[in-house]
Amino acid sequence: MEQLFSLLDSTIRVATPLILAAMAGMFSERSGVVDIGLEGKMLIAAFASAAAAFTTGSPWIGMLAGIMASVSMAMVHAFVSVTYNGNQLISGMAINTIASGITPVLGLAWFQQGGNSPQLPDEARFHEITLPFADALRDVPVLGQVYSKLISGHSILVYLTVLIIPLVSWVVYKSRFGLRLRAVGENPHAADTAGVSVARVRYISLFWGGVLCGMAGTFLSVYQTGSFIKEMTAGKGFLALAALIFGKWRPVPAVIGCLLFAFADAVQIRLEGVAIPGIGQIPSQAISVIPYVLTVLLLAGFVGRAVAPKAIGVPFVKSR
Repeated sequence: MEQLFSLLDSTIRVATPLILAAMAGMFSERSGVVDIGLEGKMLIAAFASAAAAFTTGSPWIGMLAGIMASVSMAMVHAFVSVTYNGNQLISGMAINTIASGITPVLGLAWFQQGGNSPQLPDEARFHEITLPFADALRDVPVLGQVYSKLISGHSILVYLTVLIIPLVSWVVYKSRFGLRLRAVGENPHAADTAGVSVARVRYISLFWGGVLCGMAGTFLSVYQTGSFIKEMTAGKGFLALAALIFGKWRPVPAVIGCLLFAFADAVQIRLEGVAIPGIGQIPSQAISVIPYVLTVLLLAGFVGRAVAPKAIGVPFVKSR
Protein backbone atom coordinates (compact mmCIF):
# COMPACT_ATOMS: atom_id res chain seq x y z
CA MET A 1 0.00 0.00 0.00
CA GLU A 2 2.85 2.35 0.84
CA GLN A 3 4.43 1.74 -2.56
CA LEU A 4 1.09 2.38 -4.30
CA PHE A 5 0.66 5.75 -2.57
CA SER A 6 4.26 6.64 -3.42
CA LEU A 7 3.64 5.73 -7.08
CA LEU A 8 0.46 7.79 -7.25
CA ASP A 9 2.17 10.73 -5.54
CA SER A 10 4.94 10.63 -8.16
CA THR A 11 2.32 10.42 -10.89
CA ILE A 12 0.73 13.68 -9.71
CA ARG A 13 4.09 15.46 -9.65
CA VAL A 14 5.17 14.22 -13.07
CA ALA A 15 1.76 14.97 -14.59
CA THR A 16 1.64 18.62 -13.46
CA PRO A 17 3.91 20.15 -16.19
CA LEU A 18 2.30 17.87 -18.79
CA ILE A 19 -1.17 19.09 -17.83
CA LEU A 20 -0.13 22.73 -17.93
CA ALA A 21 1.45 22.28 -21.36
CA ALA A 22 -1.58 20.34 -22.64
CA MET A 23 -3.91 23.12 -21.48
CA ALA A 24 -1.62 25.59 -23.27
CA GLY A 25 -1.91 23.57 -26.45
CA MET A 26 -5.67 23.42 -25.92
CA PHE A 27 -5.95 27.19 -26.33
CA SER A 28 -3.72 27.52 -29.37
CA GLU A 29 -4.93 24.47 -31.29
CA ARG A 30 -8.60 25.11 -30.54
CA SER A 31 -8.08 28.51 -32.17
CA GLY A 32 -6.68 26.82 -35.28
CA VAL A 33 -2.94 27.30 -34.68
CA VAL A 34 -0.72 24.21 -34.56
CA ASP A 35 1.56 24.49 -31.54
CA ILE A 36 4.44 22.04 -31.60
CA GLY A 37 6.53 24.74 -29.91
CA LEU A 38 5.25 23.72 -26.46
CA GLU A 39 8.59 22.02 -25.80
CA GLY A 40 10.62 25.14 -26.62
CA LYS A 41 8.40 27.45 -24.60
CA MET A 42 8.67 25.17 -21.56
CA LEU A 43 12.44 24.94 -21.94
CA ILE A 44 13.07 28.67 -22.25
CA ALA A 45 10.68 29.29 -19.33
CA ALA A 46 12.58 26.77 -17.21
CA PHE A 47 15.83 28.60 -17.89
CA ALA A 48 14.44 32.11 -17.36
CA SER A 49 12.69 31.17 -14.13
CA ALA A 50 15.76 29.43 -12.69
CA ALA A 51 18.03 32.35 -13.64
CA ALA A 52 15.65 34.94 -12.16
CA ALA A 53 15.00 32.93 -9.00
CA PHE A 54 18.73 32.45 -8.46
CA THR A 55 19.43 36.16 -9.00
CA THR A 56 16.57 37.55 -6.91
CA GLY A 57 16.06 34.76 -4.38
CA SER A 58 12.30 34.74 -5.09
CA PRO A 59 10.51 31.79 -6.74
CA TRP A 60 7.58 34.06 -7.62
CA ILE A 61 9.82 36.46 -9.53
CA GLY A 62 11.33 33.39 -11.16
CA MET A 63 7.88 32.25 -12.29
CA LEU A 64 7.11 35.74 -13.60
CA ALA A 65 10.33 35.68 -15.62
CA GLY A 66 9.52 32.21 -16.95
CA ILE A 67 6.04 33.32 -18.00
CA MET A 68 7.42 36.42 -19.71
CA ALA A 69 10.00 34.35 -21.63
CA SER A 70 7.39 31.81 -22.70
CA VAL A 71 4.87 34.48 -23.72
CA SER A 72 7.59 36.19 -25.78
CA MET A 73 8.11 32.98 -27.74
CA ALA A 74 4.34 32.55 -28.08
CA MET A 75 4.03 36.04 -29.52
CA VAL A 76 6.80 35.29 -32.03
CA HIS A 77 4.82 32.21 -33.07
CA ALA A 78 1.65 34.34 -33.34
CA PHE A 79 3.44 37.02 -35.36
CA VAL A 80 4.74 34.49 -37.87
CA SER A 81 1.69 32.24 -38.16
CA VAL A 82 -1.20 34.67 -37.59
CA THR A 83 -0.01 38.07 -38.80
CA TYR A 84 2.06 36.80 -41.74
CA ASN A 85 0.29 33.46 -42.32
CA GLY A 86 3.58 31.58 -42.11
CA ASN A 87 3.92 27.82 -41.86
CA GLN A 88 2.87 26.96 -38.32
CA LEU A 89 4.87 23.74 -38.12
CA ILE A 90 8.09 25.46 -39.16
CA SER A 91 7.44 28.32 -36.73
CA GLY A 92 6.91 25.86 -33.87
CA MET A 93 10.04 23.89 -34.71
CA ALA A 94 12.00 27.15 -34.93
CA ILE A 95 10.92 27.98 -31.37
CA ASN A 96 12.06 24.54 -30.20
CA THR A 97 15.40 24.96 -31.96
CA ILE A 98 15.97 28.48 -30.61
CA ALA A 99 15.18 27.41 -27.06
CA SER A 100 17.39 24.34 -27.33
CA GLY A 101 20.31 26.46 -28.56
CA ILE A 102 20.00 29.71 -26.61
CA THR A 103 19.45 28.28 -23.13
CA PRO A 104 22.81 26.45 -22.79
CA VAL A 105 24.64 29.36 -24.45
CA LEU A 106 23.21 31.89 -21.98
CA GLY A 107 23.68 29.45 -19.12
CA LEU A 108 27.34 29.01 -19.99
CA ALA A 109 27.85 32.76 -20.38
CA TRP A 110 26.12 33.70 -17.14
CA PHE A 111 26.92 30.83 -14.78
CA GLN A 112 29.94 29.01 -16.31
CA GLN A 113 28.50 25.62 -15.35
CA GLY A 114 28.34 23.85 -18.69
CA GLY A 115 25.08 25.49 -19.72
CA ASN A 116 23.27 24.65 -16.49
CA SER A 117 22.30 27.01 -13.71
CA PRO A 118 23.57 26.78 -10.11
CA GLN A 119 21.49 24.91 -7.56
CA LEU A 120 18.87 27.26 -6.19
CA PRO A 121 18.91 28.09 -2.47
CA ASP A 122 15.89 26.95 -0.45
CA GLU A 123 14.36 30.42 -0.29
CA ALA A 124 14.42 30.66 -4.11
CA ARG A 125 12.44 27.43 -4.63
CA PHE A 126 8.83 26.39 -4.30
CA HIS A 127 8.33 23.83 -1.55
CA GLU A 128 5.73 21.30 -0.51
CA ILE A 129 2.74 22.57 1.45
CA THR A 130 1.31 20.51 4.32
CA LEU A 131 -2.44 20.99 4.42
CA PRO A 132 -4.33 21.36 7.72
CA PHE A 133 -4.76 18.13 9.74
CA ALA A 134 -2.58 16.14 7.33
CA ASP A 135 -0.25 14.96 10.09
CA ALA A 136 -3.12 14.14 12.46
CA LEU A 137 -4.91 12.04 9.83
CA ARG A 138 -1.80 10.23 8.60
CA ASP A 139 -2.59 7.00 10.49
CA VAL A 140 -6.28 6.86 9.54
CA PRO A 141 -6.80 3.95 7.12
CA VAL A 142 -7.39 4.77 3.45
CA LEU A 143 -9.05 8.19 3.62
CA GLY A 144 -6.50 9.61 6.04
CA GLN A 145 -3.65 8.25 3.93
CA VAL A 146 -5.19 9.60 0.73
CA TYR A 147 -5.47 13.05 2.29
CA SER A 148 -2.05 13.13 3.94
CA LYS A 149 -0.02 11.36 1.25
CA LEU A 150 -1.77 12.22 -2.02
CA ILE A 151 -3.69 15.46 -1.49
CA SER A 152 -1.33 17.13 0.98
CA GLY A 153 2.39 17.69 0.49
CA HIS A 154 2.52 19.25 -2.97
CA SER A 155 3.82 22.54 -4.32
CA ILE A 156 1.55 25.54 -4.77
CA LEU A 157 1.98 24.99 -8.53
CA VAL A 158 0.28 21.59 -8.26
CA TYR A 159 -2.72 23.10 -6.49
CA LEU A 160 -2.87 25.93 -9.04
CA THR A 161 -2.91 23.33 -11.80
CA VAL A 162 -5.84 21.55 -10.14
CA LEU A 163 -7.74 24.86 -10.23
CA ILE A 164 -6.67 25.61 -13.80
CA ILE A 165 -8.23 22.41 -15.21
CA PRO A 166 -11.89 23.33 -14.47
CA LEU A 167 -11.13 26.96 -15.28
CA VAL A 168 -9.92 26.01 -18.78
CA SER A 169 -12.98 23.78 -19.23
CA TRP A 170 -15.26 26.65 -18.27
CA VAL A 171 -13.48 29.10 -20.57
CA VAL A 172 -13.58 26.74 -23.55
CA TYR A 173 -17.19 25.58 -23.19
CA LYS A 174 -19.09 28.18 -21.14
CA SER A 175 -17.54 31.60 -21.71
CA ARG A 176 -18.12 34.06 -24.54
CA PHE A 177 -14.43 33.89 -25.44
CA GLY A 178 -14.62 30.09 -25.56
CA LEU A 179 -17.46 30.26 -28.07
CA ARG A 180 -15.39 32.55 -30.27
CA LEU A 181 -12.33 30.34 -29.77
CA ARG A 182 -14.15 27.25 -31.00
CA ALA A 183 -15.78 29.14 -33.84
CA VAL A 184 -12.43 30.47 -35.06
CA GLY A 185 -10.90 26.99 -34.88
CA GLU A 186 -13.75 25.38 -36.81
CA ASN A 187 -14.72 28.03 -39.36
CA PRO A 188 -12.74 31.28 -39.19
CA HIS A 189 -14.49 32.76 -42.24
CA ALA A 190 -17.91 32.35 -40.63
CA ALA A 191 -16.56 33.84 -37.40
CA ASP A 192 -15.11 36.76 -39.34
CA THR A 193 -18.45 37.32 -41.07
CA ALA A 194 -20.10 37.44 -37.64
CA GLY A 195 -17.74 40.25 -36.61
CA VAL A 196 -15.19 38.19 -34.65
CA SER A 197 -11.55 39.19 -35.09
CA VAL A 198 -9.81 35.92 -35.94
CA ALA A 199 -6.34 37.37 -35.42
CA ARG A 200 -7.28 38.80 -32.01
CA VAL A 201 -8.72 35.50 -30.78
CA ARG A 202 -5.65 33.60 -31.93
CA TYR A 203 -3.25 36.10 -30.35
CA ILE A 204 -5.13 35.89 -27.04
CA SER A 205 -5.14 32.08 -27.22
CA LEU A 206 -1.40 31.92 -27.84
CA PHE A 207 -0.80 34.45 -25.05
CA TRP A 208 -2.57 32.28 -22.47
CA GLY A 209 -0.83 29.23 -23.89
CA GLY A 210 2.47 31.02 -23.25
CA VAL A 211 1.43 31.76 -19.65
CA LEU A 212 0.65 28.10 -18.97
CA CYS A 213 3.88 26.90 -20.62
CA GLY A 214 5.75 29.41 -18.47
CA MET A 215 4.23 27.84 -15.34
CA ALA A 216 5.14 24.36 -16.61
CA GLY A 217 8.77 25.35 -17.18
CA THR A 218 8.92 27.01 -13.77
CA PHE A 219 7.64 23.81 -12.16
CA LEU A 220 10.49 21.84 -13.70
CA SER A 221 13.36 24.12 -12.67
CA VAL A 222 12.26 26.11 -9.63
CA TYR A 223 10.43 23.27 -7.89
CA GLN A 224 11.18 19.81 -9.24
CA THR A 225 14.95 19.91 -9.80
CA GLY A 226 15.95 23.18 -8.12
CA SER A 227 18.07 24.25 -11.09
CA PHE A 228 18.09 24.47 -14.85
CA ILE A 229 19.61 21.50 -16.67
CA LYS A 230 20.24 21.42 -20.41
CA GLU A 231 17.31 19.91 -22.35
CA MET A 232 15.53 19.25 -19.06
CA THR A 233 12.10 19.18 -20.70
CA ALA A 234 13.15 15.90 -22.37
CA GLY A 235 10.18 15.70 -24.74
CA LYS A 236 7.50 16.66 -22.22
CA GLY A 237 6.07 19.23 -24.61
CA PHE A 238 5.58 16.55 -27.26
CA LEU A 239 4.03 14.18 -24.69
CA ALA A 240 1.61 16.95 -23.70
CA LEU A 241 0.71 17.43 -27.37
CA ALA A 242 0.17 13.69 -27.71
CA ALA A 243 -2.10 13.74 -24.63
CA LEU A 244 -4.04 16.61 -26.21
CA ILE A 245 -4.59 14.58 -29.38
CA PHE A 246 -5.47 11.52 -27.30
CA GLY A 247 -8.03 13.64 -25.45
CA LYS A 248 -9.52 14.86 -28.78
CA TRP A 249 -8.71 18.47 -27.91
CA ARG A 250 -10.93 18.37 -24.81
CA PRO A 251 -9.63 19.39 -21.36
CA VAL A 252 -10.61 16.47 -19.12
CA PRO A 253 -9.68 13.63 -21.52
CA ALA A 254 -6.39 15.43 -22.21
CA VAL A 255 -5.70 15.50 -18.46
CA ILE A 256 -6.41 11.77 -18.30
CA GLY A 257 -3.87 11.25 -21.08
CA CYS A 258 -1.29 13.27 -19.13
CA LEU A 259 -1.94 11.15 -16.03
CA LEU A 260 -1.43 7.96 -18.07
CA PHE A 261 1.90 9.19 -19.42
CA ALA A 262 2.94 10.36 -15.94
CA PHE A 263 1.99 7.00 -14.43
CA ALA A 264 4.12 5.21 -17.03
CA ASP A 265 7.00 7.57 -16.24
CA ALA A 266 6.63 6.94 -12.50
CA VAL A 267 6.61 3.19 -13.08
CA GLN A 268 9.70 3.54 -15.26
CA ILE A 269 11.58 5.31 -12.46
CA ARG A 270 10.72 2.56 -9.98
CA LEU A 271 11.78 -0.23 -12.34
CA GLU A 272 15.33 1.13 -12.58
CA GLY A 273 17.68 -1.48 -11.11
CA VAL A 274 14.85 -3.81 -10.03
CA ALA A 275 15.22 -7.53 -10.80
CA ILE A 276 11.96 -9.17 -11.86
CA PRO A 277 11.61 -12.86 -10.87
CA GLY A 278 12.13 -15.12 -13.85
CA ILE A 279 13.29 -12.25 -16.05
CA GLY A 280 16.11 -10.56 -14.16
CA GLN A 281 17.06 -6.92 -14.30
CA ILE A 282 15.52 -5.06 -17.22
CA PRO A 283 18.00 -2.92 -19.21
CA SER A 284 17.68 0.78 -18.42
CA GLN A 285 17.27 1.57 -22.13
CA ALA A 286 14.16 -0.63 -22.31
CA ILE A 287 12.74 0.98 -19.17
CA SER A 288 13.31 4.55 -20.31
CA VAL A 289 11.35 3.95 -23.50
CA ILE A 290 8.13 2.93 -21.67
CA PRO A 291 6.39 6.36 -21.77
CA TYR A 292 7.13 6.76 -25.48
CA VAL A 293 5.91 3.26 -26.34
CA LEU A 294 2.71 4.07 -24.43
CA THR A 295 2.41 7.28 -26.45
CA VAL A 296 2.64 5.37 -29.75
CA LEU A 297 0.14 2.74 -28.61
CA LEU A 298 -2.39 5.29 -27.39
CA LEU A 299 -2.14 7.45 -30.48
CA ALA A 300 -2.29 4.42 -32.77
CA GLY A 301 -5.48 3.36 -31.03
CA PHE A 302 -7.21 6.72 -30.68
CA VAL A 303 -5.83 9.31 -33.11
CA GLY A 304 -7.87 7.86 -35.98
CA ARG A 305 -11.06 8.58 -34.05
CA ALA A 306 -10.01 12.05 -32.90
CA VAL A 307 -11.36 14.90 -34.99
CA ALA A 308 -9.13 17.98 -34.88
CA PRO A 309 -10.51 21.52 -35.21
CA LYS A 310 -11.27 21.87 -38.92
CA ALA A 311 -9.24 25.04 -39.46
CA ILE A 312 -6.14 23.90 -37.57
CA GLY A 313 -2.95 24.62 -39.45
CA VAL A 314 -4.75 26.56 -42.17
CA PRO A 315 -3.69 30.23 -42.47
CA PHE A 316 -6.65 32.60 -42.39
CA VAL A 317 -6.87 35.03 -45.27
CA LYS A 318 -9.65 37.56 -44.74
CA SER A 319 -12.30 37.55 -47.45
CA ARG A 320 -12.69 40.77 -49.38
